[in-house]
This record gives sequence, structure tokens and C-alpha cells, in this order.
Amino acid sequence: MARIAVDAMGGDRAPGAIVDGAVQAARLLPVEVILVGPEERLKKIGMSESPALTVRKKRDSSITQMVELAKKREVDAVVSAGNTGAVVVAASLGLGLLSGIERPGIAILIPSLKGPVLVIDVGANVDSKPLHLYQYALMGSVYMREVLGKQNPSVGLLNVGEEESKGTDFTRESFKLLEESKLNFTGNIEGRDIFLGTCDVTVCEGFVGNVALKVSEGVAFALKELLVKELRRTFLNRLGASLLLPAFNRLKRQMDYAEYGGAPLLGVDGACFICHGASSAKAIRNAIRSAATFVSHEVNRRIVSAAVQPEGASA
Repeated sequence: MARIAVDAMGGDRAPGAIVDGAVQAARLLPVEVILVGPEERLKKIGMSESPALTVRKKRDSSITQMVELAKKREVDAVVSAGNTGAVVVAASLGLGLLSGIERPGIAILIPSLKGPVLVIDVGANVDSKPLHLYQYALMGSVYMREVLGKQNPSVGLLNVGEEESKGTDFTRESFKLLEESKLNFTGNIEGRDIFLGTCDVTVCEGFVGNVALKVSEGVAFALKELLVKELRRTFLNRLGASLLLPAFNRLKRQMDYAEYGGAPLLGVDGACFICHGASSAKAIRNAIRSAATFVSHEVNRRIVSAAVQPEGASA
């Protein structure tokens, strides 16, 4: 049974939604959940008496205390919907990095026409080197293979065009490293290819990845609002919408980030999942499930086994 520490005070809906998600996970999953936060406040929320859920009183920030539990190996994984930068720094410094990995990367699953696509990095580092992108590709490939069951996952480099000569010196050197690696590298891809499912793993440096992620969130929200507005415009539109409701609900589930839970911070010597700031109880529950799967599949051990620096790589 995996032991998962959850930052009860992280996120826009904390502590209510966080506690609710933790309670659901403790009831439904083979995990033990440790909530980290102010004990008096958390116990007022009406937590269940589940033996698989406990509260750990914080001595300083809940993020720091949570990471400290992981450092001492008192828990197997940590989950937080708190400030992304704070979680990245706390986990990187507190847990250290895996052998053979120089920078951690936030990996997020995005729905596409061909199923979930992993994009890494989406904000852990904004000043990456080509070697780091190679390591992102390696870690992302291991994650897709071990957790999502994608055998020999394909890897694409996010760029401004498909041709090898496109982009900056940075992207061209990254292309060369990936091309010479043993990974299933398929070449450059453009932003639209992420949602087409052109490859299983998309690699980019954190600045570009974060911008792409935020644009995607904005487009999804705008399309939803425009669709709702149009469907309410006339009686016939409303009637048609009622008939299409099952299809809309299925589409919503496919596009809902809560279905995937949190994003793993790959590369740290531990299991760390970062959730969206607006995470619901459902998202927290699924993040805890993802963290437990990460632990049971020994993803970090497999990353270390695969992390061999390619010849000629720039440090």
C-alpha cells in the first residue's frame, strides 16, 4: 500500500476540495493518505474516520513539510495543488535529482485525437540546454511506457516547422541529440500536432511548454463558453443540445484535466505530482491514484536505468 502525502492547503479550493479528494482516495484506492496542514482547521471539515487517512500537523509550510516526509521515506509520494514554482523548488532541493538527470521536468498529459499525449517540460525550467531536452524525452518515454502502456512511444520536438533546419541553434542541437539517441524520435512537430496525436511524447523547454499549455487552456475555455452561448440562442438549439447531451458529456470527460489528476515532476528522487491550482476533489483523487501507480511501476528506477548521457552532449 503506497503512502501518499497531500498538501491540504495548496490550491484555489483548499482545504475543502483537497480534503474531499483525499477522503475519496482513502476510501476507494489501496493507498494511505497523509494530509499535511493545520490539524485544527482540517479536522473541522468533517473528515471520515477512515484508518487510511491521517493528518500531519505542519511545522512550517505544508509544501516543505510534505517534501520532508518524502525525504525521510516516511511517504512514497507527494501531491500538491499549491504554487508550482514552490513545489518544484522544494522537491528539487529537498529530494535531489535522480542519477544521470540534470534538470527535472513537469510532464502533463493532454488529450488528443489519438489518446493522451505527454508534453514535457511545461514550466519547471525556462533556461534549458539540449541535453535537458534529451533527458525530458527519455523520462517522458519511460513514463508513457510504464504507466500508460505505450510500447516504444514516439517522441517529437516542438518547433516552428517540421524540417530539420527549422528553429534556433538550441532546437537544431536538440534535434541532433534526439536523432542520434535510441529513442523513437520522429522529428520536429508543430503546436497543432500535439492535439492531432502525431507523437506520444512532445518535448520542449519550460517557457515554450508553459505558454503552449496556457494557450490550450484558454482555447478550451473559450470554445466551451461559445458553444454554450450558441446552444442557448434559440429553442431549436436548446432542443438539439438536449439530444446531444450524452455526446457532450463524453467529450467533456475526454477534455477534462481532472481525469488525469496531477502532472509528475519527472527527474526528482521521489514521486512528486503537481495539480492544477483549481483542482477539484476528483482531480486530487486521480492525482493520488496516479502517484500510487508511479510508485508501483517503479518509474524512477527505470528512468535511472535508461539515463545514459549520449556522446557529444553538451552539459
